[in-house]
Amino acid sequence: MKYQVGDEIVVLHSNEEGKVIEIMNDKMVLIEVRGVKFPAYMDQIDFPYFLRFTKNKVVNEKKPAPKVYIDQVPKENSKPNTIRVADGVWLSFLPKFALDDFNDEVVELLKVHLVNKTDKGYRIRYKQYFFNKPEFELESEVHPFHDFYIHDIPFEAVNDSPSFSVDFSLLQPEKRKATHYETSLKLKPKQVFQRIEELKDNNGPTISYKLFDIYPDKTEEEKSDRLELSSLAAKGFKVYDASRLRQNLEPARSVVDLHIEKLTHGWEQMDNYEILDIQLKEFEKWYHLAVAHHQPSLTVIHGVGKGRLRDEIHDILKVKREVKTFVNQYDPRFGYGATEIFFK
Repeated sequence: MKYQVGDEIVVLHSNEEGKVIEIMNDKMVLIEVRGVKFPAYMDQIDFPYFLRFTKNKVVNEKKPAPKVYIDQVPKENSKPNTIRVADGVWLSFLPKFALDDFNDEVVELLKVHLVNKTDKGYRIRYKQYFFNKPEFELESEVHPFHDFYIHDIPFEAVNDSPSFSVDFSLLQPEKRKATHYETSLKLKPKQVFQRIEELKDNNGPTISYKLFDIYPDKTEEEKSDRLELSSLAAKGFKVYDASRLRQNLEPARSVVDLHIEKLTHGWEQMDNYEILDIQLKEFEKWYHLAVAHHQPSLTVIHGVGKGRLRDEIHDILKVKREVKTFVNQYDPRFGYGATEIFFK
């Protein structure tokens, strides 16, 4: 292997120096330049010693300065933060290649990154699904002009209809900006395979999908409704815009535990009817929040016991029009003590 972790390198097209921080495969490495990490093919970088030597030689012999092309001017005359170009927020997939038994190059996994090419920082709630069933969730923050590594997806799982949902809110709220913005992406296997072939042909590092260009402003409807209903708000009424209902709701959960000790204190003094009433009210609360937030599914932990709570919940679900199906089967996390609900 030509390079090792920690080696100093120079990017050939820009003459910027950095270092190797990860060996990705036999053709690509992850490098860091001016605090920014990104993948590069090995033929796009080189050791910096020859460049340094020739620079010293230019100074000593007082030869004319090398030509400066237009795309090099900002890098030579500006600070790093002044050359950043806003280009929206992206979900990026970095294929990690490996060699199979026949020495053919194959994709082993996809490394998922959230790439923020804007001057705003965001708080994110990320969810990833297979066949509309939640597989991975994460809440975190991404800062301006930063890449954020999220997790890996096995490449064979691209056939399992992977989809992604990201809910954004500003780290520094702004008066004119929306308090909440949610967007989603669904990968189609055929398109992913085509993009990977194009990536290999063009020596590109990633497959990227833009989530949005600019974080949205509040709608005019929201502004006018706020003015018209200000008198009601002044009297203590909570006034919401129905079209943006989810922004005013409590965040939903994908898993809800209805064990009574999780819900209230002093339950030892309650009779069975009171306990069941509290559990069902809690279930109804999270059920309606899941529907309002358009969740694909909800898992309710009711325990095993005598099955009274489970039967009550199943009876309720049978008449709910939003329910596509529900199942109470063995789960390695909850045994038979949980029901998974799938929404239409």
